[in-house]
Amino acid sequence: MYAVVTCRAAVPEDVEALYQLIAGYAERGIMLPRSREALHRQLEHFVVAEIDGELVGCGSLCKLGEELVEIRSLGISEGHKGQGIGSKLVDTLIEHAAKRKLRKVMALTYEVSFFKKNGFEVVETSIFPEKVWADCRHCPKQDRCDEIAVLKVLDI
Repeated sequence: MYAVVTCRAAVPEDVEALYQLIAGYAERGIMLPRSREALHRQLEHFVVAEIDGELVGCGSLCKLGEELVEIRSLGISEGHKGQGIGSKLVDTLIEHAAKRKLRKVMALTYEVSFFKKNGFEVVETSIFPEKVWADCRHCPKQDRCDEIAVLKVLDI
């Protein structure tokens, strides 16, 4: 039996848990690190998943263009994977994008099957010049990117 998962907007008290969760992924080279200061600055863009008051997952949105938003920093703590928490976070982030009239939701990922299960399709990264110019040119993997681009177009 799975516990009840609640998704909500991140608050300042979440920053340390967010930092630790993201750092765990960053140490394995599968997520960009975020400093505590950056998390404080970007907090309004984050949602978190909780079980009994414990932060067990997170994700954020970053607006890249007039209609385009990126899902970033999507992660689930060890011991809580495979329980549908990631899908619940993605659904919450998509709701936020729809409310903001951002109809194209993209991500760069190593977890293609997860995103396909959540209604995304694989696309060429080159269709997102906004992403390339905003972030990729600063990335250490810029010339050897191994992430896969996925996109979901919303009916809004």
